[in-house]
Amino acid sequence: MPSSKDQHNPKPTSTFREREGERPGNINVVAIFDIGKTNKKFFLLNEQYKIVLERSAQFPETVDEDGFACDDVELLSSWVKETIREIISLPGYNVKGINFSAYGASFVLVGEDGKPVAPLYNYLKPYDPVLQENFYKTYGGEMKIAVATASPVLGNLNSGMQLYRLKNENPLLFEKVQYALHLPQYISYLITGKTYAEITSIGCHTGLWNFAARMYHDWVYAEEIDQKFPPVLRSNATIEITLDGHTIKSGIGLHDSSSALIPYLACFSEPFVLLSTGTWCISLNPFNNDPLTEEELKQDCLCYLEYHGRPVKASRLFAGNEHEQQVKRLAAHFNVPVEYFQDVAFSNVLFDQVKERNRNETVSTGLHASAFVSRGLEQFDRYEDAYHQLIADIIAQQKISTSLILSDRKVSRIFVDGGFAKNPVYMNMLANAFPSMEIFAASVSQATAIGAALAIHADWNTQGIPGDMVELKYYSITR
Repeated sequence: MPSSKDQHNPKPTSTFREREGERPGNINVVAIFDIGKTNKKFFLLNEQYKIVLERSAQFPETVDEDGFACDDVELLSSWVKETIREIISLPGYNVKGINFSAYGASFVLVGEDGKPVAPLYNYLKPYDPVLQENFYKTYGGEMKIAVATASPVLGNLNSGMQLYRLKNENPLLFEKVQYALHLPQYISYLITGKTYAEITSIGCHTGLWNFAARMYHDWVYAEEIDQKFPPVLRSNATIEITLDGHTIKSGIGLHDSSSALIPYLACFSEPFVLLSTGTWCISLNPFNNDPLTEEELKQDCLCYLEYHGRPVKASRLFAGNEHEQQVKRLAAHFNVPVEYFQDVAFSNVLFDQVKERNRNETVSTGLHASAFVSRGLEQFDRYEDAYHQLIADIIAQQKISTSLILSDRKVSRIFVDGGFAKNPVYMNMLANAFPSMEIFAASVSQATAIGAALAIHADWNTQGIPGDMVELKYYSITR
């Protein structure tokens, strides 16, 4: 494993920044580490869930033994420890709690000395097809495992498969592993010295968890991989720790997607779907507990476990990526800047033209590119015409994708967050695609961090949960 010392300029550059208008005054705060693939963030939140201090850092990557790029676990560990030491010594802040969120599908493999014995393997690394075929042949086939674990077949994105690979390809290294900790729980371990497993990390397309039996899948025991896992602790549990003479309640960490859902669950009791938009547009329904079917899995559905342990049925659409590629194509054709779409207003006239054009077309499922990819741009006189067609084609697929996880239960609202929530063309067309529902553009500043803080609210906060954490903008049907 290459050392971080071998990297050019390995020291991350990051500084604390107080939010304008917020000054320390011996206020009670919670400290949150939010570890993303690109940005590593740290926040202090006051009891009203306002960010009073933040820090962000990026690290140079290292490589694993095969030369594949991955996060440098040594740099990450040092940054976490240094950051919390600095924070504890800052005047004016009374740190009452600490919690962690991080990306999923990633294990830190810890040896008997408590230190990592292997790289933080990248979940994007290609999986050996022969080894994968052998695994599914041994344990009943891809669909049988996928249905039981609510996990589409995703190679290293099924984090359990990373441990299966290590055991079969490098058994000597596997023997050195005392604990396999999902990344959120490893970050917690750095501060608390305690090792636990946690259900939102176990239950996010890992291939490890049998959703019906509510325990690890049989293959985990057959391969004796369960022996590498510490005990499972509830997601909102805290451990009392002492740092530099300060007594603090520490959480055990959460998977970031599940953490980002918590502010919505805290603020809204009426059933809703959260449509989280970015590169992937993921529809999350916390009120649909029906087991995944084979047909749903074939259409890229999966399940998460939210922090109370309840299944959250989800469907995925690669719409953000398609949008990114197609606006480049539009920019080149119409000779405008790539970001020109940001200035396009929704037009009822153009929308009516799109509906007429699409009247007799068959919509492909979200596993394929939308119809726009094969449309010739010469048929459109203006950028605005073509852009309305692009969004209409994406929304046609989004309707299929989101409908997969609605079920027969009454869901009255769809909350859209992320990039498309700021897009009036997208939001107006989505409202027309779901005329029986209320459609809202929603925003929560740093939802993942706030979710991690909310998970342990009772252990650090003396106030109630504020009702204004989620900002909403309503979009009605266009007549």
